[in-house]
Amino acid sequence: MHILVIGGAGMVGRKFIERLARDGGLGGKAIDKVTAQDVFPASAPANAPFAFESLTSDLSQPGEAEKLIASRPELIVHLAAIVSGEAEADFDKGYRINLDGTRYLFDAIRLVGDGYKPRVIFTSSIAVFGAPFHDKIEDEFFTTPLTSYGTQKAIGELLLSDYSRRGFFDGVGIRLPTICVRPGAPNKAASGFFSNIIREPLNGQEAVLPVSDQVRHWHASPRSAVGFLVHAATMDTNAIGPRRALTMPGYSATVAEQIEALRKVAGENVVKRIKRVPDPVIDAIVAGWPRNFDAKRAPALGFKAESSFEEIIRAHIDDELGGTFVA
Repeated sequence: MHILVIGGAGMVGRKFIERLARDGGLGGKAIDKVTAQDVFPASAPANAPFAFESLTSDLSQPGEAEKLIASRPELIVHLAAIVSGEAEADFDKGYRINLDGTRYLFDAIRLVGDGYKPRVIFTSSIAVFGAPFHDKIEDEFFTTPLTSYGTQKAIGELLLSDYSRRGFFDGVGIRLPTICVRPGAPNKAASGFFSNIIREPLNGQEAVLPVSDQVRHWHASPRSAVGFLVHAATMDTNAIGPRRALTMPGYSATVAEQIEALRKVAGENVVKRIKRVPDPVIDAIVAGWPRNFDAKRAPALGFKAESSFEEIIRAHIDDELGGTFVA
């Protein structure tokens, strides 16, 4: 089996490839090769039992998608995107990368023909939903995004379902919750503070909280995100039906509940490293996001996530900090 991971140098892509290397296979099939594409080089996973190739290119440039699928990978995981804050700040860049790149990829697969029908996993976002919201967003809730990023992802979902319906590929769209706690340095995502207020204090550093303690959001850990990809790659897609985009399970928490979970896991000294600095721009973006879900389709199809925010914090401590933190 040959697996192509587009956006393979990013956090979720890297962790997915590391998981493949640890497991040694996928869905009972041996993996012969993994190709990781990104705009910067991807590092090879340790002790991988398969060939690994890192390709540096820009999917949004004409002709690049054709090069990537020339070897006909059986599984294509499309993670490449610019994040919400950057897509909102740079309209042209957001549509070029988040929409044009996706369309180029889907069309490149379609034009191969000759019976080629890979499994394609498209990572979408809960940003496809826009206010006004129900208390809990059901699977049937309409997609009316209030950001450019959410609009770009919603269009990608429609393309995924239509191309799957036409038999060009076998697509699964996974609407990711905000992934928390993200390892590494802060990025330009408007949602970045959800991770920052946990990650930096656990590292002994100050973190800035730009929104109210009452802001509520939907979360899952990087560990769960990788599990979503693995399950999407191996599940029986006959059970999905024509609506190929699924809202992933997660855990809804207010910022205050996040902080309380941090206090329970790590103590008061760690919590004191959070500094409140209101940012009206971030606050306005987050105000248009969904807060809670009643996602039934994905769990019924076998997708799983954490059941408490404390569990999310402990996953970060175990996976990224070696089981310890700066008290």
